Amino acid sequence: MSFKFCKERFWLEPPSEKLRKQLEEELKLSSTNLKSHAWYHGRIPWEVSESLVLNHGDFLIRDSLSSQGDFVLTSRWKQKTLHFLIKEMLVQSSETYTRVQYSLEDEAFDSLPALVHFLVGSSAALTRHSAAQIHQPVNRTLPLSYLETTFCTAASQRADPARPLPSPKNTLQRQSNNRPQPPLNQDAPSSDTDGSCYTELYPGPQSYVDRLWVKEGSVGTDPLRVEDGNMYFSPVVETVSCFKPSRYQSSLMPKENKPLEVGVLRRVKELLAELDPRAVAKHITKADCMVARILEVTPEVQRMMGVSSGMELLTLPHGQQLRLDLLERFHTMATMLAVHVLGCTGTNEERAGLLHKIIQIAAELKSTMGNMFGFAAVMRALELPQVSRLEQTWTALRQRHTEGAILYEKTLRPFMKSLNDGRESCPLSNTTFPHVLPLLSLLEKSVAVGEGPEPWETVEAGVDVVMFHLGAARTIAQLGGIYRSNAESKLQGFQEQSELLELFLTDFQMRLLWGSRGAGEKQALRYAKFDQVLTALSNRLEPPVTAH
Repeated sequence: MSFKFCKERFWLEPPSEKLRKQLEEELKLSSTNLKSHAWYHGRIPWEVSESLVLNHGDFLIRDSLSSQGDFVLTSRWKQKTLHFLIKEMLVQSSETYTRVQYSLEDEAFDSLPALVHFLVGSSAALTRHSAAQIHQPVNRTLPLSYLETTFCTAASQRADPARPLPSPKNTLQRQSNNRPQPPLNQDAPSSDTDGSCYTELYPGPQSYVDRLWVKEGSVGTDPLRVEDGNMYFSPVVETVSCFKPSRYQSSLMPKENKPLEVGVLRRVKELLAELDPRAVAKHITKADCMVARILEVTPEVQRMMGVSSGMELLTLPHGQQLRLDLLERFHTMATMLAVHVLGCTGTNEERAGLLHKIIQIAAELKSTMGNMFGFAAVMRALELPQVSRLEQTWTALRQRHTEGAILYEKTLRPFMKSLNDGRESCPLSNTTFPHVLPLLSLLEKSVAVGEGPEPWETVEAGVDVVMFHLGAARTIAQLGGIYRSNAESKLQGFQEQSELLELFLTDFQMRLLWGSRGAGEKQALRYAKFDQVLTALSNRLEPPVTAH
């Protein structure tokens, strides 16, 4: 096969059937083998990697040619091609055992697939100094064995000096002045008189990878089954939270902030006051469904999960990290809303107005959005002892906002209790996020939110309630597609406000509550500290009555 190197592009003749078979064999390997991941391109030169990432959010991973054993993530962001060094490190786990980790800046992962999964699923910035994100992989269309042989041979014949890789920031941005950049909406490299990069040699719709993506995108089709073979991929076991408050950047807070910083709290209060309860409920639902992987789940993330929806993943053993993340989100959301009330040092009437709006938000989440997860978090905020003990505030609510008080006491609270007791369920046609909190707490009891028995543990028929929630989990696992369709329908035409959406991102809430330093502490310590803070705030508003 002929090979030609021309400045910034490699030209290859169309691959043979043998090469296509070799590629398919590589992609059939276990997911623990890096060769099985189509976004891994092996030892290709940087010129080739830059010719492959054409669209905004494109990315691939390749071997570093200048730092043996390390890798480079090449991505396209805002019409610029960026290269990020991923270092392979040996970590001493004990005196006799070491393990490999892969580090991108100061974040370490147990595997490259875990790193990719986190970055794609969370839309996190790749580094502190870069706002770049990765969205869709560029898949190789030739086998690694062939690429390595061809490009290594070519590299040895080149007269040009090797290109230096990453700067101290692990990021190298290259301005290609010799050739025009392709437009961002271009689906594939165009065939021009200069030739084409190697991805053009293999007709996409006929490739193994493209057939896989087509099957994954088909309604009602198992995303892990290949058309012409019994092909399954082992899921990636996640061990790192999708929340990274230490790396979170926001226009609403400085890079480093203290817990409950006054200026940030004031801005949060202003933003919440601007919008009506329904708009707030839509922002909460959008954020909830993203974290739970109900909405915007890419084929690559589906492959890594081993299932098509987060609703199925959270019922499986390797879904533990998702369960933990959802519990974290539930607790943090409830705590932030409680702070919104307890931090109001004005009159009882002002606090009653805040309670009324939170009750309205809960009602919108329940009835309009069908988001039982968000509904449960808002109800937990209202039921926290530090909030429920404010007798003067609740009395003002009954006097000034009678309809809100009746709605809470006669409708929302009984409905929440019925959900927890297994005596009530939501109509499937209206549900975007089912009531999974009992299941999360049952499966992760050691880290479940709150102290003492859960609401569903206080009923007489405790075993029956547990069996109900376990049975409901089996149903929920099968209905991820319906929840997604419902969420898409209810959010159709919804124009989110970026600042308001930030208020309901768990990373933002963790930074707001515990500060840039405290947000990284162990969960139990964070929760215990903040329980004391809530108690102090509550006692300041209405001092406890001391017995004489």
